[in-house]
Amino acid sequence: MKRKEIRISGFGGQGIVLSGYIVGKAASIYDKKSASLTQSYGPESRGGSCRAEVVIDDAIIEYPYLVTPQVQIILSQDAYNQYGKNAAPDTLVIVDSDLVKVDSSQKAKHLSIPARRMAEELGRPVVANIIMLGFLAATSDIVSYEALKDSILNSIPKGTEDLNMKAFEFGYNYDVEHEDNA
Repeated sequence: MKRKEIRISGFGGQGIVLSGYIVGKAASIYDKKSASLTQSYGPESRGGSCRAEVVIDDAIIEYPYLVTPQVQIILSQDAYNQYGKNAAPDTLVIVDSDLVKVDSSQKAKHLSIPARRMAEELGRPVVANIIMLGFLAATSDIVSYEALKDSILNSIPKGTEDLNMKAFEFGYNYDVEHEDNA
């Protein structure tokens, strides 16, 4: 496996850093790869810009920062304006269709899923990030389905396993043809 990079971005309170942690843990512990996580967030605990970046490789990671991510998960318009508009043509950009308006002139491959709306249907908007991780498992090879599932189960608060697994499966089983993807 060659080096893989993923950026997850949005605003504080969306579980961005937790999502990065889950992806890194899935890669390193369950898929037996090397992984590094860097994170950045604004001074506000909720509402400020936030990102988590994960590098995954078979070899030891000597440079833990992103060069050209293969996948970007974007959960806010500001994050899209900062990162998604400049995505390389071979980058998969996954957005929450209710929160992000995609610039159709961009050359990167875009997929969208209404993660926030789906989370509200489950009765807990806070699981939108887990829905996105399910969609990630279905649409990319960054980490395996089983590794993500195991990482989620071992990273979330006890007593929320059923809800989070339902959210994960919701995202994993989402029909991408369902949305008008750019």
